[in-house]
Amino acid sequence: MQDYQLIIFDWDGTLMDSVARIVSSLQGAARAASLQEPCFDSAKQIIGLSLPKAMQTLFPEDKHLHEMLIGQYKHHYRELDAIPTPLFDHADELLSGLKAAQKLLAVATGKGRSGLERVWQQSNSGHYFHASRCADESESKPHPDMIHSLLSELTIEPEQALMIGDTSFDLEMAQLAGVDSVGVTHGVHPSEVLAQYQPKAIVDSLPELAQLLLPQ
Repeated sequence: MQDYQLIIFDWDGTLMDSVARIVSSLQGAARAASLQEPCFDSAKQIIGLSLPKAMQTLFPEDKHLHEMLIGQYKHHYRELDAIPTPLFDHADELLSGLKAAQKLLAVATGKGRSGLERVWQQSNSGHYFHASRCADESESKPHPDMIHSLLSELTIEPEQALMIGDTSFDLEMAQLAGVDSVGVTHGVHPSEVLAQYQPKAIVDSLPELAQLLLPQ
């Protein structure tokens, strides 16, 4: 694979195993608002979007409740839900290996800034990254704003960057930004969905990703 200077990672479902907790918190928010809770698969499909866009997708007829739903989601995720959210196996080895190879590392996430900073602290992983963009300071995926902004900050040309993600939103964002991508299947969307966005590769695990990105 090409020797990229900048590797941009999605967070939830790509580096952190947080899908079950996100879905549980979305379902809890719906219950708190006296709405029918979405099934696991429906809720899972919006992971990667900003919270406002996620609520618009899941609850299109209940616009007056979106602000309340967002507040309830955050409360459930932070305070009520006990489902663990570890980094995926071998994430630390992958990130430390890329940093040792002098790659620039960044995050482009549907999380808000405070949420990303909190999980970075909990997982002791923020030190790996040179830059990040969050959904509350950028256009929601799949708009290419996050990638464009990271490229500008780090003075990197699109052909020197690679986006890693587990959803169609990640890979479509990369396409729109003119950046290559790699899909991972251990998160939200299966390989047949990811393949529609012409990634350079699709992998099933972080060790498989490391084989692609790190000198052997």
